[in-house]
Amino acid sequence: MKNSGFSLSIAVVLLASGCASGPPFIDSMQPEALSVAARRGQFEMDCPTATAELLSRETVEPLSVRFGVVRAEYTVGVAGCGKRATYVVVCPDSGYGGSNCIAASGKTVIQ
Repeated sequence: MKNSGFSLSIAVVLLASGCASGPPFIDSMQPEALSVAARRGQFEMDCPTATAELLSRETVEPLSVRFGVVRAEYTVGVAGCGKRATYVVVCPDSGYGGSNCIAASGKTVIQ
């Protein structure tokens, strides 16, 4: 009887850990990052049909264990209405969910 209790405990732990895990943070925030960049580009270009394309992405660790948060950084190209721009989108892993991504201007000027 003790073995079945132990086996049940192991099964519960494995099930709980499987449910708690999801896609890596950088994967889960990518759709939001693309959306934030697209909205900024549409506004700045005065082009509601502009679309976003992922150019690169990386996970950035905090500089200190005690301060800072892990963040995902994306470089996103936005094009439409004969114009193109790049944006760096930063999404900090605050652990609270929701949108907290910020689209900053890239190195290129809207053309």
